[in-house]
Amino acid sequence: MSSFENLRIVDNFYQTSLFFPMPTVIISTLCEDGSTTLGPYSLVQPYYVAGKDYYAMLLCCRNSSNTAQNILRNGKCTLNFIDDKPATFKEAVKLSWPGDKPEEKMPKCNFKLEKSLLEEETGEERPMVLTDAIEAIECTWMRELDGADKDEAGELNGYEGPYHDFNGITSKFGAHFILRVDKILMKKKYSDAIINGVRAKDFPALPVDYGYRDSKNFWFHRKTKMRAELLQMRQASLESVRYAADRADDTVKFTDEALMTILGVPRVFLSVVLKGCVSWAKENNVTLITAEHMQIINDKRSKEKNKK
Repeated sequence: MSSFENLRIVDNFYQTSLFFPMPTVIISTLCEDGSTTLGPYSLVQPYYVAGKDYYAMLLCCRNSSNTAQNILRNGKCTLNFIDDKPATFKEAVKLSWPGDKPEEKMPKCNFKLEKSLLEEETGEERPMVLTDAIEAIECTWMRELDGADKDEAGELNGYEGPYHDFNGITSKFGAHFILRVDKILMKKKYSDAIINGVRAKDFPALPVDYGYRDSKNFWFHRKTKMRAELLQMRQASLESVRYAADRADDTVKFTDEALMTILGVPRVFLSVVLKGCVSWAKENNVTLITAEHMQIINDKRSKEKNKK
């Protein structure tokens, strides 16, 4: 006998049939008149995280929303992550009523906005960024994926098929947007922690959203104590890593001391790590990688630290 109950799978199953923890993200987009409007979302997640020449987030939303229509129109948005103060979450909920037009809700909005850093650098018109945000991701919709480049704004009562599988208009009332990460912005207190090493006290207080329930309330909870659970490292033998390293490239080789620094790399990632080291060596005219070289390679944030 199972110890579980079997719940039905229906529309919006993530909040009607599950307790599914989600982020709370205020998405800023550009309206036709160039003004910025805001909308709160939770079905936002990393999408492309490695293995490509760019990174991307994924947004799932109603295709008639102001946010979706603006992304369809100009492809630009910013994902703003807010703090977990009740007053902040209440402000987010105020922005969530379906069908409210930007000119109706934005004059009542208490969130402060500032110019996009990407716009300052490039001159390209971009949505404004929440000054109140802890962190923000400036994004561009990759409309060329899945043939979504022909999807257009304008249908507010549902789109007719055929539909795309994973990008653009994916159902009569739904849309998915693969959003290229153009810039990651973060308040200094937290960027310092990312660069210099995170401790329990360094994590920002971000809300965990459980969605709209009982036809009345949005539910969330606030940050509690952060806990760290140590991952027990498994070290490979020097001989096994040497075997893989000797076959990584014909011209670039590794000293034993260099390979000692990556004994803790899981076997499934070892080939990728070795190839990355070889690429660095060729770019820097190195034929024998030493432990000192490995320190340079592994210090991925050396430039950020030098700026401090």
